[in-house]
Amino acid sequence: MSKAVIPPHMGDKEPSEKIIKLGKKITDVAKHKIKGVTVADPEYWGLAEIVTEEMADIALTMKVRHHYRIEELWEMNQVQEDEKEHFQEVLDEMSYIGLLEYDYGNNYDHYGSIPGPKHRRYCLPMFVPGSAELFNMEEGPEGNKRLREHPALASFFERMTFIPLDGITHMVPPGGAGIGMHVIPVEKAISMENGTIDLEHISYWLKKYEGHIGVGQCSCRASRQVLGEGCGDDEMNWCIAVGDFADYCRETGKGHDITYEEAMEIFRKAEDNGFVHQITNIDGENKIFGICNCNVNICNGLRTSQLFNTPNMSRSAFTAKVEKEKCVACGKCVEYCPAGAVKLGQKLCKKDGTEVKYPKHELPDKLVWGKDKYDEDYRDNNRINCYETGTAPCKAACPAHIAVQGYIRKAKEGKYREALALIKQDNPFPAVCGRVCNRRCEIACTRGTIDEAVAIDDIKKFIAEQDLHKETRYVPPIVIASNRLTQWEQKIAIIGAGPAGLSCAYYLAVKGYKPTVFEKHSRPGGMMTYGIPSYKLEKDVIEAEIDVLRDLGVEIKCGVEVGKDVTIQKLREEGYQAFYLAIGCQGGKIPPIPGNDGKGVQIAVDFLHHAAENQEQKIEGKVVVVGGGNVAVDCARTASRFGAKETAMFCLESRDAMPASTEEIQETLEEDIAIHNGWGPKEIIKDGDGNVTSVVFQKCISVFDEEGKFNPRYEEEELMTVECSQLIFAVGQSVEWGNLLEGTKVEFCHGNYPAADALTYQTAEPDIFVGGDVYTGPQFVIDAIEAGKNAAVSLHRYVHPGTSMTIGRNRRDFHELDKENIKVDGYDTIGRQEAGMDESADHKHSFRDAHKTLTEEQVHLEAGRCLSCGASVVDENKCIGCGVCTTKCEFDAIHLHRDHPECSKMVRSEDKFKEIGAYMAGRAAKTAFSKAPVVTKKVAQTVKKSGKAAGKAAEAIRKAAGSSRKTAGKMAGSSRRAAGKMAGSSRKAAGKMAGSGKKAAGKASASRGKESGNEKTSADLK
Repeated sequence: MSKAVIPPHMGDKEPSEKIIKLGKKITDVAKHKIKGVTVADPEYWGLAEIVTEEMADIALTMKVRHHYRIEELWEMNQVQEDEKEHFQEVLDEMSYIGLLEYDYGNNYDHYGSIPGPKHRRYCLPMFVPGSAELFNMEEGPEGNKRLREHPALASFFERMTFIPLDGITHMVPPGGAGIGMHVIPVEKAISMENGTIDLEHISYWLKKYEGHIGVGQCSCRASRQVLGEGCGDDEMNWCIAVGDFADYCRETGKGHDITYEEAMEIFRKAEDNGFVHQITNIDGENKIFGICNCNVNICNGLRTSQLFNTPNMSRSAFTAKVEKEKCVACGKCVEYCPAGAVKLGQKLCKKDGTEVKYPKHELPDKLVWGKDKYDEDYRDNNRINCYETGTAPCKAACPAHIAVQGYIRKAKEGKYREALALIKQDNPFPAVCGRVCNRRCEIACTRGTIDEAVAIDDIKKFIAEQDLHKETRYVPPIVIASNRLTQWEQKIAIIGAGPAGLSCAYYLAVKGYKPTVFEKHSRPGGMMTYGIPSYKLEKDVIEAEIDVLRDLGVEIKCGVEVGKDVTIQKLREEGYQAFYLAIGCQGGKIPPIPGNDGKGVQIAVDFLHHAAENQEQKIEGKVVVVGGGNVAVDCARTASRFGAKETAMFCLESRDAMPASTEEIQETLEEDIAIHNGWGPKEIIKDGDGNVTSVVFQKCISVFDEEGKFNPRYEEEELMTVECSQLIFAVGQSVEWGNLLEGTKVEFCHGNYPAADALTYQTAEPDIFVGGDVYTGPQFVIDAIEAGKNAAVSLHRYVHPGTSMTIGRNRRDFHELDKENIKVDGYDTIGRQEAGMDESADHKHSFRDAHKTLTEEQVHLEAGRCLSCGASVVDENKCIGCGVCTTKCEFDAIHLHRDHPECSKMVRSEDKFKEIGAYMAGRAAKTAFSKAPVVTKKVAQTVKKSGKAAGKAAEAIRKAAGSSRKTAGKMAGSSRRAAGKMAGSSRKAAGKMAGSGKKAAGKASASRGKESGNEKTSADLK
């Protein structure tokens, strides 16, 4: 139970006896039904929140789920003529809060509305679906005032979807036995499947009730938000009411009417967001009263199968299956699967030619099912992306985990726009990355173990050329988790227009926000603009991709330094509710050596920034660059283009250990720039005016010590003096905060780097988040992009009060398959395609980017080299058949199949014990063969309620529990016969069963004991 709310009536010293009786009357918790309800139970403290004793008096005269006309209620409550008006007022209030429901005869058949009496009939509903849920629904002008004033109602609803099912769900047969909610699949996912029946189609139910369709507040979203476990969705207008229930919701302020077309649009938006459709399942196959669009992170209905780990509670008749040859392991089905039934695996066989065998989810059919089988962390565990054996190395290695295999397939098929759309789900700057990425995907590429890696980055660059032209650029659709709003009203400020900040703004905009980006420089782009030379990344490429953000509604304010021109506090006063600080590392480091204050000494960041602002400047004399990374290379090559007489690089590392990429090193050498490895600066020599004249280097014999820490050692006697007039240090970067954090509570670690949560990026100041280089230290553009995307998730959650910052988040954890244990057959032998250089450009001296792009023919050839290593794998034991996965696949690789028609059996709640009894009798035969049959007192109590034949089933179960494996075969036959006679059952044998149930329960309790971790002891079961 959540500790966010302490129910005020829990443990009442002077409880209402009438409320206690009412709680016992309504509950279907077996223990509470038998022993009674106490003040510690939600059936008491939940009702006590808003139910008066006068209401309880009326409710106590009614049977649960029995309909009464007003005349009957008058008679039952001995209402006099002069009391009828007040009595009606009380009934109205009971209906308004949700203690009572009413209908108008439920005059519908298979085809729709039929003639019949239209009198209002009142009903005392069960708790769930029923009053515990309805207590949390209100659609008033002030929002849900009742829930704000009585937050304990949220806990009441949560408890009543847990306690009655704790220890029961594994006994529920396919179809749900008239308990709770039932998944109904995405309709277009089953449109081509043969053998479907009407009640498996959403359109059937909407057509049946057309003219009586409504929508209201989602009680799960609203209540979970109160408990601090919200999901950030708008809680309004997700839950569809149909039939007389739609009329009831409209008349009691719980909803409003909508048309068939409006309902279908709600379902479309739900599918866009990855929500699961569920229908009520307590009235048999001819009636439902609601269709919900459920987010698994908050849904109490889906929790019944996910937490208790028993899919029968929710699943539809369908199972998702992957066509391996079509699948490209893009992972979109995995990201959205509410049940965690789809994970990424591999397509390639192992060396011995066998396929990887993936684990299957346990089912309770043949197992002891105790609390040890529950999954309290299902919302997080369902977001695990990958099987332990791994998946496509390119996706795992890419920091942004782009669907590499997917966009390569699209490129091979000539579907370039679809390829671009797929890339931009994870990377809003593919044209930039196609030019400057450090290509970790290619380093990991399986093809590289055969000959050469696929030219992944070059293919991406070709695809992203579309983004450079307004008429072909891809602007993604906005998907907002709301049916009321076209954009969120919350204001979010992003400080720093580098790749992390802009990526965050992009993904916030796609979620429906209009974020504002503040940038102190005159142009956005951060280090993409001011740190990467144009000969690698021309500035019009950056501007073109930033224009997409503007098309999405992102506002970028350049020339505004937060902390100087405006403060964070001032922005708060202007209505900004959250801040993402992504200012990068704009400072540099100069070693503490003699002469480091000489004129002509610069840090790399400043040098490159000035170079970006003025590419016409000239350098005279010799230039020395200290450092061995890509930034040092950029400085040396830029200085050479500015006309330096001679440019040389010096670094501590050996050539093989240099941080700079092999390609960068090669191009540097081709431009006649010398690279001196194994040297570190010792002293800077200045003339009388303080100008740098030379630098003294000493030989470096090791860079790291025995513990792997940076601790250079030198041969101090081996020196080299190098003449230069300018000395540029590219040996590290630092954060320059200015007055940005003045007045905040942000804390620091590792010098002046901000301390923040590693998952959410939230700092000690709750509304301030950090990311990119300012948090991690200098990294690559692609790392900053991933940081920005994750920050957008945090900011979205933060600005919606009551939303959990962590529950159900995708941890983005992927790992690659074992490339040493694969068998590759039938690949082509075409060599890697190279784009080459534009020889018409003076690429050794010009700032023009002379790197060519692959031709379309080359792209098709190169895409054909991909081995298509990965594939999605469905665990059919976990699949609930919702079809969400099918809406996210762009490759027609995953489909629903009607493998479980028995799951479409819908029965009335009143028949649930009969259904459970029959199912348990059948299971007894199976569990008899296991070491510890599944038998508890709850089983006995459940079967007891289903009558004579159920008593026979209980007797069979008892025998199974006490029998040896030697007699299991005989018992199986008797169990099947007992189940077969269930149709003619009565309640005659209930007493006899109870005795046998106690014996069986005692044995089962002893057998489970410590193994299951079940809190219930044998004493609880007496």
